[in-house]
Amino acid sequence: MKEKITKVIIDIPKGNGRESKKARKQILKDFYAKWIADNPNKIVWNHALRAYIHIKYISINETSGQASISYESTREVFRLSEVLSDATLIKEMPPKRDDQNQRPYSKILVMKHRGALLIIGQQRSTGEYVQYCISAWDKKLKPPRRRL
Repeated sequence: MKEKITKVIIDIPKGNGRESKKARKQILKDFYAKWIADNPNKIVWNHALRAYIHIKYISINETSGQASISYESTREVFRLSEVLSDATLIKEMPPKRDDQNQRPYSKILVMKHRGALLIIGQQRSTGEYVQYCISAWDKKLKPPRRRL
């Protein structure tokens, strides 16, 4: 799978106000639309998992909602292909019981690549890995005590 590389300069709003967040959310949705046009299979091979990570509606919806909260998280999404292919596993956990969006998953994988935090769900029905969310790595998160 070859990716088209296009250099585009986008002015991402840095503010924390409602308008900035709304603008970042639209920028992310537009980015995903372009990414899907360039990658119609909507999959990227992850070296650590040795499996494909799929991009689905939940990927776009959850990421555009969460990553639009901050400038840093929005910026991390622009490295989507790199993050999906090179992220390494740091933690595995069960899905949140009270989260409707996580119900289709048998487990949630937390992965990291440079400054990006990648959340992956493994679908119960198919076993596929699905990108759930990408955001900036929160420095307050403690690294795991042991490697999985």
